[in-house]
Amino acid sequence: MNQSSLAAVSTFKLPVLPIPHSHPSRNCGNIDNLAIECHNMCYSITTKQGRLKPILKDCSLSIPSGQLWMLLGPNGSGKSTLLKIFAGLLNPNEGFLRVKKPRSFVFQNPDHQVVMPTVKDDVAFGLSKFNLTYDEIRSRVARALDAVGMYDYLQRPVQTLSGGQKQRVAIAGALAEACKVLLLDELTTFLDEADQVGVIKAVKNTLASSEEITALWVTHRLEELEYADGAVYMEEGKVIMHGDASSIMDFIEARQAAYIKQIYS
Repeated sequence: MNQSSLAAVSTFKLPVLPIPHSHPSRNCGNIDNLAIECHNMCYSITTKQGRLKPILKDCSLSIPSGQLWMLLGPNGSGKSTLLKIFAGLLNPNEGFLRVKKPRSFVFQNPDHQVVMPTVKDDVAFGLSKFNLTYDEIRSRVARALDAVGMYDYLQRPVQTLSGGQKQRVAIAGALAEACKVLLLDELTTFLDEADQVGVIKAVKNTLASSEEITALWVTHRLEELEYADGAVYMEEGKVIMHGDASSIMDFIEARQAAYIKQIYS
């Protein structure tokens, strides 16, 4: 399924399919091994007419530490809203939520986050709030850029980078601040295939080098699931299923098949 077909799933009312039980990860037995956990979480906004409009409805999930999970669903399913709540940018109206800290949110458009003239200056920018020596800052910047494969671009002007390289610099900035949870909002939407793969591999390499970092990645691209340890699928503000990536892929493909059957029947 490509990006457009996944988005189209919500356009029509699909036949009811059985929803398989979520498959808990191998690390989920202990609360200390969970990077993100929420139960019965709801979020609503107030319209101009003064009415409450539900955006998230009774969402529950758990994501183990040290893994890359992906969050998928059609347009308007609530993915980005859920990610912003995990980042602390929005507050839920109801329910339980726990996210390991520090946490960092990486935006879809890197130009909203990469602001300094050179790569090293941009990665170091967020470290000004810590009481660090110059040598400590230089060491953190070097380690973070090395983790995402951008150390050789240390002195490079940001304006000369590709979109994918800017995304990797934004991720390095989060790593330099020693974040425990990376929240990544559709990073590959505007990237070509080479940059897309480069960003995903940078995140995977980062997690491989540290068991303390967890990443949750919002995406429309079903093919990116092959890089994930687990996934969450949403529709109409609800978590429909979460568990291992292959089960989520099978489930989404079944939804796609039902959608195609409906529109051609």
